[in-house]
Amino acid sequence: MKGPSVTKRRIVANVLIASAIAVTLVGIGLISKNRDALTAQATGSPGVPTDSTSVPTPSLTATASGSPLETPSSTSSAGEPTSPPETTKPGRTPGPTPPPTPKPAAWPAIGHIYTIVMENEEATSIIGSAKAPYINSLAATYGLAANFTAVAHPSEPNYVAMFSGSTQGVTDDATHTFTKVANLADQIEASGRDWHVAAQNVKLECFAGTSSSGGADGAGTYVRKHEPAIMFSQIASNPGRCAKITDFTHFDPNLGNYWFIAPNLCNDMHDCPIATGDAFLRSFLPTILDSAAFRKDGLIFLTFDEGSSKKGGGGEVVTVVISPKGKAGYVSNVAYNHYSVLRTIETLWKMPCLANACKAAPMRDMFR
Repeated sequence: MKGPSVTKRRIVANVLIASAIAVTLVGIGLISKNRDALTAQATGSPGVPTDSTSVPTPSLTATASGSPLETPSSTSSAGEPTSPPETTKPGRTPGPTPPPTPKPAAWPAIGHIYTIVMENEEATSIIGSAKAPYINSLAATYGLAANFTAVAHPSEPNYVAMFSGSTQGVTDDATHTFTKVANLADQIEASGRDWHVAAQNVKLECFAGTSSSGGADGAGTYVRKHEPAIMFSQIASNPGRCAKITDFTHFDPNLGNYWFIAPNLCNDMHDCPIATGDAFLRSFLPTILDSAAFRKDGLIFLTFDEGSSKKGGGGEVVTVVISPKGKAGYVSNVAYNHYSVLRTIETLWKMPCLANACKAAPMRDMFR
């Protein structure tokens, strides 16, 4: 009875063969699905199968944010080399690198300042003139402010401006007194420094008259209109302060920190020729130049009260800046005036500016 057994074995074999075929078909389907999924991830088109040879290779070039960026070809279609693209962030164009901000030059340390005021000469009458060889030698040796103007006519408002930063409304040479008006002497004292005035032929003991002549410092005439300190009430009414206004016999370049120097009417060229004033400076100025105070940290402003023209309000005048810390043989074409001298003193000694001096340019270029 072998027939049924053979048939049964055939049926079982067929079943096993069918099962194997089914398993194989299922495996093939899974492989196909996995391949499709991988293809979709690579192409960015999920669910759309592609041929395996069309799957792109991920680029190695990326932006700063890490997103893929297509790698450019090394040559163009014409065979020319191409430049790689910039790798800056999209939407951001780099600007030029700004130059470094230069550090402002430091002011020199100046401990002693002397202002000497001559009279009534336009710069063209002095510079290059054979009548003033000494002043011209100073201008050539030290610093010349070649574009310097007085602020007004006549004389007195210029002196007031140099000492207070304003003409205080003065338009003449009359006797004026200013009550509680801030001035350079106030500033100097507030800064812990000392000031003095040397007015040739002035009477001592707080003299407030319009003029005086002779005295211990020789022949000549002093006038009040050329000496600004006595015009301020807080100085004139204070014996201790107005006693600082003395004649030339009391001049000591090593005393205190600031001297305002007013020669008499002849030596300042007001009543006498240019040659007389030039000779006076030749004999007087070495007293300062040879002093220990000047050689250490001194500064001299040699200027004139006014010129003969109307330039700048009071004419173009000679102003020489003399200092061991100044530029030698220097000529400045910067526009300066009497307020600039005051502003320079204030800046050097870190004092507040007075009135119109606040608008004036300090004379920084005259120093090393």
